[in-house]
Amino acid sequence: MAKLKTSFICQNCGSVYSRWMGKCEACGEWNTIVEESDTGGIGGGPMKSRRKGRPATLLPLSGDMEEAPRIISGIAELDRVTGGGFVRGSALLVGGDPGIGKSTLLMQAAAALARGGHRVVYVSGEEAVAQVRLRAQRLKAGDTSVQLLAETNIEDILATLAQDKRPDLVIIDSIQTVWTDMAESAPGTVTQVRAGSQALIRYAKSSGATVILVGHVTKEGQIAGPRVVEHMVDAVLYFEGEGGHHYRIMRTVKNRFGPTDEIGVFEMGDAGLREVANPSELFLGERNGKSPGAAVFAGMEGTRPVLVEIQALVAPSPLGTPRRSVIGWDTPRLAMVLAVLEAHCGVRLGQHDVYLNVAGGYRIREPAADLAVAAALVSSLSNRPLPADSVFFGEISLSGSVRPVSHAGQRVKEAEKLGFRTAILPSSSADLPKQRDVKALEIETLPHLVAEVAGRQIEDDT
Repeated sequence: MAKLKTSFICQNCGSVYSRWMGKCEACGEWNTIVEESDTGGIGGGPMKSRRKGRPATLLPLSGDMEEAPRIISGIAELDRVTGGGFVRGSALLVGGDPGIGKSTLLMQAAAALARGGHRVVYVSGEEAVAQVRLRAQRLKAGDTSVQLLAETNIEDILATLAQDKRPDLVIIDSIQTVWTDMAESAPGTVTQVRAGSQALIRYAKSSGATVILVGHVTKEGQIAGPRVVEHMVDAVLYFEGEGGHHYRIMRTVKNRFGPTDEIGVFEMGDAGLREVANPSELFLGERNGKSPGAAVFAGMEGTRPVLVEIQALVAPSPLGTPRRSVIGWDTPRLAMVLAVLEAHCGVRLGQHDVYLNVAGGYRIREPAADLAVAAALVSSLSNRPLPADSVFFGEISLSGSVRPVSHAGQRVKEAEKLGFRTAILPSSSADLPKQRDVKALEIETLPHLVAEVAGRQIEDDT
């Protein structure tokens, strides 16, 4: 009898080893390497040695092209993130922390599509049918025609889907719970997740149904399982939010049929998730304009301008090494701004603790927030509040100059719509509207901004 071949695979990153190891050399995680059989997976069955290749049809590169057909969910924020709706025959991967609202959002989307006449199948591998029905009743979706299935075997799921008319949308909650007979490892392992994902994606491409896979996340916030799954699917969406806040953000990480920098904002309530059409009002709702160390940043998320408050607290430190605490922004970016302030502006922060927070738990990912962060830091250090009707945006270079950023016109228009009267922005900013009520104060260098904030209220020198 032939010896069974096995490999040792890291359950965090998917690296393969010939023997067991306590620590994965690729990702550095401990106790994540598990022994798995090499015979499982696609092409690993008993007929693998007898199968011959079948010739495929070669097609020319040129040909008739048409826009990808989409299914509009009716939830505007979800349609914005997906690029205009679900593409037929595509596979999407949705990840997020436990309890963040992934199942709630997908149930609301399934109910909205069912009300529009689409056939939707919700496959639950973690909850019983009774539990899913209780959630549907709470979300006012119990009267829809959504079909439920509590099953974890991938072969049984595909056989059930093939019995009746092809569904328009299939939701698998979650991919870590499904398993296939072609792999011998336990559910949730790299082999099972990869084999189950391949089978479901192959079903989506061949049938034209849209398949949504719900994925667990690790403690670092990444979707659990092999990263190859993220490469296999057509779109990867992350559902984010802080436990102490009632808002949620769905962010696009990958999208083959749309932009990858859009966000959708939702608010969690007793009756489920509610769309937030104007996120700026949400992030600025509890703002106190008379407090020092608070600056309003005009940011961009895809095609949507978002205004958010950046809060800074600078206090003398009793420690030999001052604290640097950042929530919602990049810590190395803060260190760079502090170094530029000290080197080019003479702002001494080496003996002070620095705390930086983005209000509402929002996370900023663009360098255009440098100018707002610098203004908040200087305002807190000098104990001088910034003007309540001013917004800031601009990138700071290591030389102390302020560089222009993209979409300046859209940022100024959003600030004008919310009642702001002054925009502190880099000089030579393009796309500024000629007819505007917002006064533009152009800043060329960071010492100019420090002099304005620390010396007097910001005003136009011209």
